[in-house]
Amino acid sequence: MLPVIAIVGRPNVGKSTLFNVLTGTRDALVADLPGLTRDRQYGYGRKGGRYLVVDTGGLVVDPSGLETLMAAQTEHAVAECDRVLFMVDVRAGPLPEDRFVAERLRRSGKPVILVVNKAEGMEADLAGFEFHALGVGAPVAISAAHGHGIESLIEQMLVGIAVPPEAEEYPSEDTIRIAVVGRPNVGKSTLINRLIGEERLVAFDQPGTTRDSVHVPFERDGRHYMLIDTAGVRRRSRVEDAVEKFSVIKALQAIDEAHVVIGVIDGHETVADQDATLLGLVAERGRALLLAVNKWDHIPADQRDHIRNQLALKLPFLDFAPQHFISALHGTGVGDLLGAAWRAAQAALKELPTP
Repeated sequence: MLPVIAIVGRPNVGKSTLFNVLTGTRDALVADLPGLTRDRQYGYGRKGGRYLVVDTGGLVVDPSGLETLMAAQTEHAVAECDRVLFMVDVRAGPLPEDRFVAERLRRSGKPVILVVNKAEGMEADLAGFEFHALGVGAPVAISAAHGHGIESLIEQMLVGIAVPPEAEEYPSEDTIRIAVVGRPNVGKSTLINRLIGEERLVAFDQPGTTRDSVHVPFERDGRHYMLIDTAGVRRRSRVEDAVEKFSVIKALQAIDEAHVVIGVIDGHETVADQDATLLGLVAERGRALLLAVNKWDHIPADQRDHIRNQLALKLPFLDFAPQHFISALHGTGVGDLLGAAWRAAQAALKELPTP
């Protein structure tokens, strides 16, 4: 499993800037305005190894209103991570808010690296000497905006954490790993039960029934498969349950493990931003992708063209992905999914000569 790194600190110390540097993206909004980030932001690390990064909104003393929700999101990120990057602003010096965050992190019991940001033009050894008083270890001086000290930070960040190597194209038995992802209650577990022909997974008409990634090995037509059922990924602001908070991380780790991803969409609902974001992460990781529009058998014929148009409008960046219109409950259209997944895996892993 990919290790998880959370970036924590008081607002406006440069957490989102560091997130963008580590992930090589512009996914996190950056502006000179405290409290801009409220939800947790997830991304795949691109520098120095393979890991997941979680950007947070920050912790404040005596939160109120939206700050309370922001603090809860940050607490969740600390609970689900393997290591915390505690960011402070060297030019502001240690503030009471920094001491408050340090105390919360000590209570969490998670390994902490103190990151002293905005240290451009300063001697690295002297930049953070005042912050030793926080009692969370020796500071690492960086400038997230200018890229100074990032390599040294990443090296320390991953010490003692088992970073998995790039997944083998196929294990010894040529097993094709297929992750099934989507929002809660779209029929992922029902689809896997239909594919393997038994009630292997709990399927219930209630969002959030699946809490973790479940691996289901099986064989068909002489081919070995590993189906990975994942917890539904909903909008982060709605992730409140103490168990469900781990669901997003597990789903992203499952995507990273897979050769092929089946993205399940509920045909009775419009294609949501959550669908586009999740499937965009699949495409970003370079995984072969199939779209399965579920519950198709109960949709009137005159509405089906509208749904196809919605897919083209909301997911134009996935025009390469084959679309399958299925009913996981009744089996309609499910028969070709495994064959399509096998063909997608073969195409994705095919070695092409230079000409």
